[in-house]
Amino acid sequence: MKQSVLRSSAGFTYILVLVIIVIMGIMMSVSAQVMSTAMQREREEELLFRGTQYRNAIERWNNPLPGQPPAMRLSSLKDLLKDPRSAETIRYLRRLYKDPITGKDFAVLPPDPVRGIVGVASTSKAVPIKQDNFPEIYKEFKGKQKYSDWQFIYRPAGLAGSVTTTVTGPGVNPVPNGNPGDPGAPLGNANTSGQ
Repeated sequence: MKQSVLRSSAGFTYILVLVIIVIMGIMMSVSAQVMSTAMQREREEELLFRGTQYRNAIERWNNPLPGQPPAMRLSSLKDLLKDPRSAETIRYLRRLYKDPITGKDFAVLPPDPVRGIVGVASTSKAVPIKQDNFPEIYKEFKGKQKYSDWQFIYRPAGLAGSVTTTVTGPGVNPVPNGNPGDPGAPLGNANTSGQ
């Protein structure tokens, strides 16, 4: 009798250990999914930040301050790092940021015949988690089904309307390699000299 009690106790312990292992596996799976979603949300926020940095730099290029060289066609994103129109060092962008979704260069959208480069976009075809509550300037991002549809375009006030392009279409050139640097650093005054 004593031996059968020990046997049933050992069997119960074995089943209990199996149940605990299954529960732990389920919890780890749920935890990994939550972490993956949190990381994707962070990359989306970083994409919005970096895309906005490009958009704002293109805007400053097209609207020079008094005493700066007049606006001209932007033919390369590298010109945003050091304005070739000026003998002084005028920076509109600290570095050429990488796309945080793919880790690669942003795609340059097909240029405007007069203004040149007008924007950048991710090359990722993944579906964004964020589907709503965008800043007013990016309200057209609502409901987009691919990150590549999040196009960071500078549109002058007099040229209202939407530029419709796809980043995989003809005329799309990848951004030249840049340094990802510290993406969280504030841009500060983009028109400082001597740095």
